[in-house]
Amino acid sequence: MFLKGNNTTLRALEPSDADLLYRWENDMSLWPVSFTQVPFSKFILEEFVNSAHNDIYTNKQLRLMVTDLVSDAIIGIVDLFEFDPQNARAGLGIYIHSDFRKRGSAAECIELMKNYAFTILHLKQLYVHINESNEASIALFEKSGFEKSGLKKAWTKSGISDFENVWFLQCINPG
Repeated sequence: MFLKGNNTTLRALEPSDADLLYRWENDMSLWPVSFTQVPFSKFILEEFVNSAHNDIYTNKQLRLMVTDLVSDAIIGIVDLFEFDPQNARAGLGIYIHSDFRKRGSAAECIELMKNYAFTILHLKQLYVHINESNEASIALFEKSGFEKSGLKKAWTKSGISDFENVWFLQCINPG
């Protein structure tokens, strides 16, 4: 599958993506924003990438690689997760490597995913959970049409006895 914007393309996972996913998924500096708590083995990621089906209805998630149209470099990952067809909603996650940020790629990916979710999957809403301290991500999603609809207080543990609030943002399909 290809979803194409002006500067980026979203494509299905390929077996050659396993090494890059292994590095990104196990980068502990990203764990607070991805809500990851344990490392992934290379075997598990290879199995995930090589699985015979990339069916969101079976897996309840869809992961796509973000590539730059000019250089064809892989610059990030975008996910639909907690896919709930009965209630017509899914979570949205995005990661753009730091070397490629502030170029509009993340905003374009969000628009591509909104279009896919609303016109192909016929979802009513997409949602995100963002740590309150991640002001750049909150601003990005608000600029992309997501609205704050709730604050989850002391939601994520950020230290032995420290907790952080998490914003719940939604983008409701107007159609």
